[in-house]
Amino acid sequence: MVTYKVMNFIVKSAIISASALLFLGIFPARLFAQDQQPMTPEEIEKKRLEYIDKEKERLVSMLDLEYYQEFWVDSTLTHDLAALQDELAVLRESKVSNYDMYIAVQDKWYQRIYDSYHRFFTPEQWAKYLKSGAEKEQALRDKRRDKAAGIKPEKPGKKNKKKKK
Repeated sequence: MVTYKVMNFIVKSAIISASALLFLGIFPARLFAQDQQPMTPEEIEKKRLEYIDKEKERLVSMLDLEYYQEFWVDSTLTHDLAALQDELAVLRESKVSNYDMYIAVQDKWYQRIYDSYHRFFTPEQWAKYLKSGAEKEQALRDKRRDKAAGIKPEKPGKKNKKKKK
């Protein structure tokens, strides 16, 4: 179980890293432009397709996927990421300001991707995929889902201990 001090350290490290990137000018100037125009649907589609290609290539090289598995990864990402974008666009157009709703939609579609991969990866590939960070992402999704449902996480080692008299 990750302690509060470890989580605090991770958050502080992430903030420091992001700040360093900002000051070093690694982020594109367009990100901070005052008169920045929203991305066009064509630009959004192009970025989504680039992400799909990069993720597919990452999984192919990491897991040594067969051709049919590569096809399923591509199909899964193409369908599910498009559906995710559509659902997020509906929330944006409705001017929903609740951040948790956006996260819930994102979690729903990433859970579907995760479940889909589980169906067509071999047990060895699945184990590698989990070790590559998917297991941690799944745990975070589960934690957010439980929190939204009002389920409190159990403290480690507390459930089987009996009080001494």
